[in-house]
Amino acid sequence: MALVVLQSSRLLWARVAALLFACVAFSVATHGGFVYGSMYDWCMFCWVFSFICTLLVLVVELLGLQARVPVSWTNFPITFACYAALLCLSASILFPFWYLRGSQTHGEARDHRIAATVFSCLATLAYLVEVSLSRARPGEVAGYMATVPGLLKVCETFVAIIIFLFISNPVSYNSYPALKWCMAVYCICFIISMAIVVLCVGECTGCLPIPFPRFLSAYALLAVLMYLSATIIWPVFKFDSRYNGQTQRPVSCQYFELCVWDKLVAIAVLTALNFLIYLADLAYSARLVFVRT
Repeated sequence: MALVVLQSSRLLWARVAALLFACVAFSVATHGGFVYGSMYDWCMFCWVFSFICTLLVLVVELLGLQARVPVSWTNFPITFACYAALLCLSASILFPFWYLRGSQTHGEARDHRIAATVFSCLATLAYLVEVSLSRARPGEVAGYMATVPGLLKVCETFVAIIIFLFISNPVSYNSYPALKWCMAVYCICFIISMAIVVLCVGECTGCLPIPFPRFLSAYALLAVLMYLSATIIWPVFKFDSRYNGQTQRPVSCQYFELCVWDKLVAIAVLTALNFLIYLADLAYSARLVFVRT
């Protein structure tokens, strides 16, 4: 019993720390950072979304309202914590890259930007601690989202969202049918992975006409094959000179923080990363089926 109380206390303090760090990050950036633009909007969304959802989880748990919430409470908190960790991590990377690297801002404004970056990193660390404390241990009965395949589903959808941000501004998949196939891969896999997350959080996995573990394995195999094709196709049609691609960074990119060519490279890297994540997901999902069989 003492061990359970200690673990709950550590989890509570991790959530409180994440709440405070996220709050300070967006408060400092808003108050004196003097930053603006789409990247600032994204970072602000990451911090505010994380803060609001953490506050919601704390209120529900402190008031003992878990049974009245229309979601699976064994899946929702860790799902959110994993998303919040990835969101704050992206803000911790993008905010200093945009607003501190080579910045001509000095004095109080720069200090506020540095403080926002530091507290964003601390929030990321706090959310990672929460995920570590909440995830399923070997032999422990827990919700699917607390297992490694569940956490991988969160990573898959998050990487896909970042790909969508890069591929749509500007639109870079209309020049060849093969690139449209890559976009279809990103969309199809994102929709199915997000649907799995929603089904688990909503406790609706029993609605599927086939056993849930077998569905996960079949989908993971399909996703691996689709992302393998995209991992090969995207670099060929974007960087091969036969398709009007460029293998080296254009000189014009020196005038931009992140030019179109940089975004194409980022998409290629993120596609390969998601392929590896889906490959790991396939290994865990197949193991789950064989163990149960």
